[in-house]
Amino acid sequence: MNDERLQSPAAARNRQPVLEVLKAVLPERARVLEVASGSGEHAVHFAGAMPGWRWQPSDPNPHARRSIAAWRAHAGLANLLPPLALDVTALCPDEPVDAVVAINLLHIAPWAVGEALLDCAGRRLPAGGVLFLYGPFKRDGQHTAPSNAAFDADLRERDPRFGIRDLQAVVEAAAARELLLERVVEMPANNLSLVFRRLDAQGA
Repeated sequence: MNDERLQSPAAARNRQPVLEVLKAVLPERARVLEVASGSGEHAVHFAGAMPGWRWQPSDPNPHARRSIAAWRAHAGLANLLPPLALDVTALCPDEPVDAVVAINLLHIAPWAVGEALLDCAGRRLPAGGVLFLYGPFKRDGQHTAPSNAAFDADLRERDPRFGIRDLQAVVEAAAARELLLERVVEMPANNLSLVFRRLDAQGA
């Protein structure tokens, strides 16, 4: 039988640094929805490290979902759920969650996907819930490294709707959904982790 587990060198490099940020901002027990889980390597790593996290992976791509399912079967983790066929531009799951996580998504999708992700997080997260975004971002309209500028140009050549987003634009769009930026964490390879908190009804 063919092994359908995909492997990403980037996921292997960044999964532990990302986990450290998530451990700092999430409680030991949490329900987490991961949007665009890709190969599934992050999901397996996080669920394996934190058995109190109920991790729901998802991806609109059936090839990715097969990889996630294969990683899940290989790991045998009770707290890692079967992958959802989720396109946030069409559906936001009804089940309440404590956190929404998206790793390396915003720059390889149209901005409409980013807006849909923020809409979903704004509707589904409880007061104090976390939206976690990871990837490259511009700061003050400028790339943070020449490699990011080259990557951005390559993305836009592939699809003009793609591209590295400006941090302030993402922060403003999140604030419009009552998601307040709590921290920005410098990460390897000129990436950032963005942690947003859902405001309560009084805006606090």
